[in-house]
Amino acid sequence: MGLDDAESIYIGGEAVVKIYRDRVEKSRKRKRYRIKELDEVIRKTRTKNEVKILHLARKAGVPTPIVYDVVEDTIIMEKIDGVPLKNIMSKELSKKVGELVARLHEANIVHGDITPLNLMLKDGKIYFLDFGLSFIEDRIEPKGVDIHVYFESLRASFDNWRELVEGFKEGYRVYKKSKEVLERVEEIEKRGRYIERGKKNFNLSDM
Repeated sequence: MGLDDAESIYIGGEAVVKIYRDRVEKSRKRKRYRIKELDEVIRKTRTKNEVKILHLARKAGVPTPIVYDVVEDTIIMEKIDGVPLKNIMSKELSKKVGELVARLHEANIVHGDITPLNLMLKDGKIYFLDFGLSFIEDRIEPKGVDIHVYFESLRASFDNWRELVEGFKEGYRVYKKSKEVLERVEEIEKRGRYIERGKKNFNLSDM
């Protein structure tokens, strides 16, 4: 099927996503600054990695789209006809997100882009979408960054973001290393504030 058959097309920095009536096709974009042969290898490798992590996430009990097929650097997968959490977010839903992220982190999966736009509610289940930036990692720091990204997205999108953050923490505490990870999130936030203060106080006349 061609481009005209797609219901909608989203072009991001790393991939082109075509949404059809019965499926979603995600293709990694070619980087013209890379040697063609090397670029092909990188795109195929990252595509295989994403498919692998989608499978591992489902195995860990986290709802994700079913992968139907992989063709070169294109993933053909299930279309999730649900409601983006961005439109219906509540403390209870954020708590459920925390529980699911705990499952990902227990399996050492770092999603890399947890935002309300990448979370979809369908039939009472929260589906995690877009694992394009995901990777396997057992260290505390990347898991802390994973949650920091989510908290920042809440802060940017909702007036009651503090309540949503608390809800997430309640759910995430089922993870055995949650205390260490949440403490690291606080450290990351402090680092960010320190850098921002440094930028504001920087004066070219001091050089």
